[in-house]
Amino acid sequence: SRKNLLFSSFSVALSCVYITAKPGKCPPRSSGNGSCTSSCKNDSNCPNNEKCCSNGCGLYCTAPYTVKPGQCPNPKNIPLSAESCSHDGQCPATKKCCPTTNGHACSEPPKPGKCPPRSSGNRSCTSSCKNDSNCPNNEKCCSNGCGLYCTAPYTGMCYCLVS
Repeated sequence: SRKNLLFSSFSVALSCVYITAKPGKCPPRSSGNGSCTSSCKNDSNCPNNEKCCSNGCGLYCTAPYTVKPGQCPNPKNIPLSAESCSHDGQCPATKKCCPTTNGHACSEPPKPGKCPPRSSGNRSCTSSCKNDSNCPNNEKCCSNGCGLYCTAPYTGMCYCLVS
């Protein structure tokens, strides 16, 4: 009949697209508004584990906000060549986003343990390291009062040498 013919000529194909948010949170927005251009509409537009986040005006893809364990080293000890960042999630492996003398950069956190007490003996004023990441294994970069050198962390135990 005419009714059935009319209905069948208007059949519509529907397809559903499920948009799933990626795990993690967007980083906190910095003060003020960012660029008002958008490079994404939702997380599915972003590569790998990146999320589509607001900068206060537009949307952009960025690594999810992450706080990695460990403390940041002294800002003076972070090389100027380190990659800039705004949070730990933007830094590779175990590196953290740490304040520097000129913004923020990815840096290895100091190794656990403390430097041994300074001895009153001969002090070399040459430095073999700038921070713990320059030292092998679990060694730390410590000051002798004049220069920096790699040494095992202080355990609080006194070692006596018998000659």
